[in-house]
Amino acid sequence: MAIIYINNIQYDVSLSNNLLQTCLSLKIDIPYFCWHVELGSVGVCRLCAVKQFHDIHDVSGKIIMSCMTPISNNMIISTNDIEVSKFRKGIIELLLVNHPHDCPICEEGGNCHLQDMTVLTGHNARRYTFPKRIHRNQYLGDFIQHNMNRCIGCYRCVRYYKDYAGGTDFGVYGISNNIYFGRFEDGALESEHSGNLIEVCPTGVFTDKLSGTSYNRKWDLQYAPSLCQHCSIGCNIIIGEKYGILSKIENRYHKQINRHFLCDLGRFGYRYINFRKRFQHPVSYNDNKDIILNEENAIILAANILKNANGIIGVGSIRSSLESNFALRTLVGKNNFSSGMIENDHQCVKLIIDILQNSGIYTPTLLEVEEYDLVFIIGEDITQNAPRLSLAIRQLHKKNQRDNNIKHSIPEWHSTAMLNITNKNKCIYILHTHEMNLDDISALQYHDSIRNQEILLDSLINKINNKSSIYTNTAPGMTEYISCIYHALISCKKPLIISGLHSGSINLIKLATNLSKSLQSVNKDVGLILLTSSANSIGVGLLSGMSITTAFKKIVDNKIDTLVILENDLYRHSIKKKLDFIIKKVKNILVFDHLTTVLTKKSTLFFPITNFVESSGTIINYEGRAQRFFYACKPKIYDTNTSILEAWEWIYKIYYKIHNKNNINITLDDVIEKYIHDVPILKVIKHVAPNAQYKILGQKIARSPHRLSSRTAIFSEFNVHEPAQKDDLNTMFSFSMEGKQQPNTEIEYIPFVWSPGWNSIQAWNKYIFDKNDYSSGIRMFHNNIIKKEYFFHNINITDDNSKVWTIIPYYVLFGSEELSQHSDIVRNKLSIVYALLHEKYKNKFLLSVDGMIQFECLGEVFQLSMKFSSKIPLKTLGLPLGFPKIPRILLGCTVKNIRGVT
Repeated sequence: MAIIYINNIQYDVSLSNNLLQTCLSLKIDIPYFCWHVELGSVGVCRLCAVKQFHDIHDVSGKIIMSCMTPISNNMIISTNDIEVSKFRKGIIELLLVNHPHDCPICEEGGNCHLQDMTVLTGHNARRYTFPKRIHRNQYLGDFIQHNMNRCIGCYRCVRYYKDYAGGTDFGVYGISNNIYFGRFEDGALESEHSGNLIEVCPTGVFTDKLSGTSYNRKWDLQYAPSLCQHCSIGCNIIIGEKYGILSKIENRYHKQINRHFLCDLGRFGYRYINFRKRFQHPVSYNDNKDIILNEENAIILAANILKNANGIIGVGSIRSSLESNFALRTLVGKNNFSSGMIENDHQCVKLIIDILQNSGIYTPTLLEVEEYDLVFIIGEDITQNAPRLSLAIRQLHKKNQRDNNIKHSIPEWHSTAMLNITNKNKCIYILHTHEMNLDDISALQYHDSIRNQEILLDSLINKINNKSSIYTNTAPGMTEYISCIYHALISCKKPLIISGLHSGSINLIKLATNLSKSLQSVNKDVGLILLTSSANSIGVGLLSGMSITTAFKKIVDNKIDTLVILENDLYRHSIKKKLDFIIKKVKNILVFDHLTTVLTKKSTLFFPITNFVESSGTIINYEGRAQRFFYACKPKIYDTNTSILEAWEWIYKIYYKIHNKNNINITLDDVIEKYIHDVPILKVIKHVAPNAQYKILGQKIARSPHRLSSRTAIFSEFNVHEPAQKDDLNTMFSFSMEGKQQPNTEIEYIPFVWSPGWNSIQAWNKYIFDKNDYSSGIRMFHNNIIKKEYFFHNINITDDNSKVWTIIPYYVLFGSEELSQHSDIVRNKLSIVYALLHEKYKNKFLLSVDGMIQFECLGEVFQLSMKFSSKIPLKTLGLPLGFPKIPRILLGCTVKNIRGVT
């Protein structure tokens, strides 16, 4: 700690931060452009000038750049000196010489760091009257709009994209006054994290192209703190809506998880939300007739169906909240509840939960991931299945590249200097079936079949435990890889093992756990991350239940005549012919969903439910952290005639009707109280977030900024009379701007980011250095304490099947998980699916330029285009499992009659 004096006031501050970051954390406004808390300091823009005095007798002082100045004891600083103010004002004027001044039509208007800094410096008159530089804008893909004329040359974009995110297809070109930031040629940005350019850029050079289609100014939106619903990482987001349309998604700071950055799937995968042709009322399908029902009739009909059913199964969903899944379990009974996962995935999730609870191996957060000194990735393409984790791995790689053996006094925030003290040592090792986007920073990659990966891991574990290997004939190169990774693991202090269920191998999960336990036995501070396939896989797994494979068997055995399906398109899991047969054996199907799927038309009764923008609930991420997401709006606010309700609300209304309990209103807090008493392990969830009665100084928390126009103007398209504010009985938030604004010191769940004078997303720098670290949620498993012996013995590794063609999965960022498939932009590309084969088969199967491959599996014929890889094992067919008409049940299956067709 050090004592410094800023504007004649004494402060006790940390020595670890630079002067700019320290001042911002003390609520002292200093303008800046090039500095970013994650990217560090380069001192390019010269805007963060302050005056430093030698001692109390120094009256002239000297101008310094605060972002490049370390904290020293007894330093004397002035941030509002007249000379400094003039200097900053001149810098802003210089930076704006070529700026088009198009704020009224710029999508960043009102949410722009450049605007904030211009006002903060007091610059308000334009003196430059000469022609301005004009650039041509580039096409950067479907998600990002390029407006290069607004650039002020802060270099943030290229520092983020190349230095931080590891992208290679974006850079800076030109010299002097003709600097250009973009691609060498037009084309979609390749990085899985390119969307962060929108928030990194302090001007409107990079804007959200999707938001532009339903654009609204920041102050006209209604916000809520929410969670990304796509993968198991659990990134925090801010959702902003108007008229029930999701306008944009922004990053919400969470110290332990995503901090300042999201992946592109989390930022742009929401277009399915704004599908306007959704059902507004329950629909009964009978004799190919669609009958629209009101709420009461639909509830009565559903209750009668369930009362008269001879065997019921409720199919839950890993993309639905804990509250909705528990409501379904309550409706059908604990023994009749299915997790909605196929058998292999179901067993993998159960195993992962057991490991989290009982193994004593610590599961790190993303922030903690960056502190490990070696990473071993086993059977997971984290760049596609958990992209935000891959971004953390890149930061780990950069930190470990720094030569810690050299004694130096360069602070970590000094970006350029830190880049200059790196070495070429790499600490990432990959075991997978084919290449991935982390290969460029890996020390070694080993690509082979799942079986050979299991053999390699088992041999490596035996070597660590000083046991002889039981495998004699290993694949070429395996022995060398085992030796290399063995020496790397033994030499490191803090290894991180990453695996999961995406490969389809439960053995890999067991072996990854055994490897972690073996490393613990030789005193390594090991971490283990086991990834699941969706946002709430762990939550559904904790509710127990059977797999849908078991459920299907009961239907085939004529034990079930009624299915209740919650947010689950079963055709993503099973072969169409088999599922058609199963559905025909069921008398009644009740479907609750906000998406229109194949099951919609096949249902007896369909209930339209809210999506995550319109609902609140709890999900549990890969580390066992329970977090709460909140709705930004309710459908009934904009249309009082609609019958779209939250899934748990529909289900409990039916449940109470069955039990002849009328006029019972249930809230989110009521549902939480029910499951924390029914499932003891979930009792901590009550403390994940405040309940609906929570208030600050007698006020609920406002969902909208105080710059919001009056509600009369907002709703003028519908009614010129001011509507009454709706009461929110489920959350601690109020609708509109009425309520407590910005409770940044009281609570982690912030609906929108704003600070006086700071309207852009850069306002986070006025929050995060307070005592509150903004890490919402509660970790349910305390797995940092080593418990009883936990080791899997006698793992059954399958026989060699290299003589037959076998299916393995490959994943892509958009489309491999269910929700993004319903985005119009993604859906247009889903037809371009391909099978991945080894390049040695190119001459055999590629009969023409447009040739395709055809094969049989599980009684069905598939035909796809082809791509080739030099890494994928021979006689292995990579398929995009989970895509339409390519169900996940194909994983590991044998392929017959494979042939090329024209």
